[in-house]
Amino acid sequence: MSLASSAMKQSLVSIARRASWRFYSSPSSSPSNNKLFVGGLSWSVDEKTLTDAFSSYGDVTEVRILYDKETGRSRGFGFVNFSKGDDARSAKDAMDGKAFLGRPLRISFALEKVRGTPVVVPRLSNVGEAANRNK
Repeated sequence: MSLASSAMKQSLVSIARRASWRFYSSPSSSPSNNKLFVGGLSWSVDEKTLTDAFSSYGDVTEVRILYDKETGRSRGFGFVNFSKGDDARSAKDAMDGKAFLGRPLRISFALEKVRGTPVVVPRLSNVGEAANRNK
């Protein structure tokens, strides 16, 4: 491993440990999980709009959109909690990939992050990246 890649890896681990949010997304599904990660949100979406969009799938107990601390603008993702795991699964199955306020949603189950441990989120390869690697 080169010195540059080692330094980059250490920086990424350091950044991950400093993550202030408590949850991250997981592509795997968990039937007992009531919390969904919702990515790809329009900058204009608010908690009420998101609640209205998801409440047709079950009892929404909490909606949280994350905002940039400096600008106050939405970071483009948030979380939706349901009272039942089955309702969360129905919402995920129905809404994942669907256009919402002009942008496709990316929905997965949220997993609790233990504070101080690195966040490891599986990276989905981009078709363009895969093509460049095979050259």
